[in-house]
Amino acid sequence: MKRIVQCVPNFSEGRDLEKIETIVAPLKNQEGFKLVGVEPDADYNRTVVTLIGDADAMIEALAHFAALAAKHIDMNVQSGEHPRMGALDVVPFIPISGITLEACAQLAEEAARRIHEASGIPIYLYAEAAKEKNRKRLPTIRKGEFEGKKKKIR
Repeated sequence: MKRIVQCVPNFSEGRDLEKIETIVAPLKNQEGFKLVGVEPDADYNRTVVTLIGDADAMIEALAHFAALAAKHIDMNVQSGEHPRMGALDVVPFIPISGITLEACAQLAEEAARRIHEASGIPIYLYAEAAKEKNRKRLPTIRKGEFEGKKKKIR
């Protein structure tokens, strides 16, 4: 049975439509999964993307997508209503068919590894994929936002 997931990556740009198009380009017209939504929000200054399809097919495209977000979004000048952690905020995997939540957590680990390799950005696993108990809740990870990240990493 094919493993089908929904993946809902969010990134910290919701105003510059040209930049948004550039960042989501690696997610378009891919074999194995479909880009079903791109929803920019100017007030939050973030975009929510929705993908659905084969879990394994998404990983490489997500790595390219993340690298473009890191390249095109300067978090030192980015602002918006939403708590901001980085150019790429979250990449949750939701089980749809033929895959468990535990397998989605493993998929999140693999995606995190590939995203880090492609972009060098720090990755925080949360919820079921968290490696540390204090990183289970997303608000805990977001505490201090982008400006507090240097202290957090230490």
